[in-house]
Amino acid sequence: MARTRLAQLRETLPDARKLVVVGDGSYTNAAVLKGLPPHTVYIGRLRKDAVLHARPGPPPATGRPPSYGAQLPTPEALRTDDSVAWQTVEAFAAGKRHTFRVKTLGPVLWRKSGAACALRVLVIAPIGYRLRNGSRLLYRQPAFLLCTNPDMPVEEVLQDYLWRWGIEVNFRDEKTLLGTGAAQVRTPASTHHQPAVTVAAYAFLWLAALQLTQSGNPPRSLRPPKWRHPRTARRHRHCIRAH
Repeated sequence: MARTRLAQLRETLPDARKLVVVGDGSYTNAAVLKGLPPHTVYIGRLRKDAVLHARPGPPPATGRPPSYGAQLPTPEALRTDDSVAWQTVEAFAAGKRHTFRVKTLGPVLWRKSGAACALRVLVIAPIGYRLRNGSRLLYRQPAFLLCTNPDMPVEEVLQDYLWRWGIEVNFRDEKTLLGTGAAQVRTPASTHHQPAVTVAAYAFLWLAALQLTQSGNPPRSLRPPKWRHPRTARRHRHCIRAH
């Protein structure tokens, strides 16, 4: 289904416009990677123990030429390899620019994507955070990404992946506030159209807010609920202005 939707979306765009698709680990599979339409780049989560290969060398004088070269370190092995230096990359997330430490490897080959699809692997070091001022410094889990365009700049790969968080927030709002997929409807037509109507209404609401912002009359923010942390509320208002 995802591959069909991507093909339909690609047909509506001119060839000169690049389409970047960002997905989680469940979509980083052979069905999606081998079926990507032309002029489309996929960025997704990758298993830390994925088996990667280099490109094959010159073909032998006799016999069948190999499709894959020597086996390369897994993403987890790359992260723990002290001989590979970390790079410092800046990207925008959560209302401000942050500094990330990354390691990259490419072009590489992965059997699930096929020998004809060269990839770039990106390892993102865990990010430190504090639950409150003065508390102990905690760390999130490292992230391992895959990009089907090995020539794409590392900064662009990281930023495109971070933009995905806004989509996840939209999904949460559509499900919790608008009740997408939770309406008590029974007929097949209603079951099919109800999610589409709520998602379209949510999109129109965002478009109206963006047009007001561009006209110089930004919409007045609603008072956040009492359970929302003040810092979260400020970040949400900043995201509206940024979009």
